[in-house]
Amino acid sequence: MKRLFPAPLLSLALWLLWLVLNLSLSPGNLLLGALLGVVAPLLMAPLRPLPVRIRRPGVILRLIGRVGIDVLVSNLQVARGVWRAKQHPPHSRFVRIPLALRDAHGLAALSMITTVVPGTIWSELALDRSVLLLHVFELDDEAPFIQHFKDTYERPLMEIFE
Repeated sequence: MKRLFPAPLLSLALWLLWLVLNLSLSPGNLLLGALLGVVAPLLMAPLRPLPVRIRRPGVILRLIGRVGIDVLVSNLQVARGVWRAKQHPPHSRFVRIPLALRDAHGLAALSMITTVVPGTIWSELALDRSVLLLHVFELDDEAPFIQHFKDTYERPLMEIFE
């Protein structure tokens, strides 16, 4: 069964997403969605580095909430920075953040979080995964930002994945 459905939840999600996007429960859409739900995970299975082991699932909800709040706050900060850019140009800079997180799934989640939060761009990860180079749109002092980044994102991800 695992050979046909390497990721059963992903298969189900793809099938349901297909049906929702097409707004139809016709036999053809049911069949195409099911085919997509079976074939896509089979084709993507070799790309998965290791099976995911989530250690503390409760932390996920707190992290999602915190990221949501940061997205809202960052949107307002970036909008304000763009609005007043002529009078006060933003202090953009690259920041090197030392990482203790080594899990591939945790690093992938961290990269998605930095992509979602406005004003931050994941620029580079050291080959040994020890340092992250992040571009920040508006930053006056690096030390509080690095501490906030590690406490808010890296530490919960380490609790979840390591």
